[in-house]
Amino acid sequence: MTATPESFDHDEPHRAGMAGRLNRLRAGVLGANDGIVSTAGIVIGVAGATNQTVPIVTAGIAGLSAGAMSMAVGEFVSVSSQRDSERALLAKERRELRETPDEELAELVGMYAAKGLTPEVAQSVAEQLTAVDALAAHAEVELGIDPNALAHPGHAAWASFLSFVVGALLPLLAIAFAPTRIRVVFTVVAVALALMLTGVVSARLGQAHWLRPVLRNVLGGLLAMAVTYGIGTLVGRAI
Repeated sequence: MTATPESFDHDEPHRAGMAGRLNRLRAGVLGANDGIVSTAGIVIGVAGATNQTVPIVTAGIAGLSAGAMSMAVGEFVSVSSQRDSERALLAKERRELRETPDEELAELVGMYAAKGLTPEVAQSVAEQLTAVDALAAHAEVELGIDPNALAHPGHAAWASFLSFVVGALLPLLAIAFAPTRIRVVFTVVAVALALMLTGVVSARLGQAHWLRPVLRNVLGGLLAMAVTYGIGTLVGRAI
């Protein structure tokens, strides 16, 4: 049976753009996870030093603001550098296609042959793809870049900022509104449940079993809160 475009299952994860969407979702989950753990560590640490709500919430808001801005700026700089590199590589490829088209075609044939195609099929595929879009053909095989889907620094920065804020709000709200006598325990439980959720989501995105990611998330978060609470308690007693 001959495969046709209509015969493909369009719900399968290999459809165009799926890898990019999964990467963005994964980055969003990781950003939320960072917001949960870092803000929980701050507010639990301050709670170890004092039971006054205002200093705890103030520290949490400061941590949320600084962490979200740090995530956004870091992601913007990182993705901008990536996009600059991609643009430079594409400009070089355009120049080579313009100045030495025959050599570039031979190179493309060689790359397809190296993937297992026969020389005849590799030649035919390379010629047909070159006729349609030579730059896209070379960029995909040689550089691993889609010229029509370059990274967007602004989108990445906003996604990181918002995901961090969403994650950070949970421990901040938990410790701010819980009764004083149980605020630390309440916050620890809320954070552990949130980390279980992000662990499950990250496992689903990676098509892996959920147990190990959940254990890593929860144990890491509990360790971070235990360390900061211990440090806060020691500092509070010393001061």
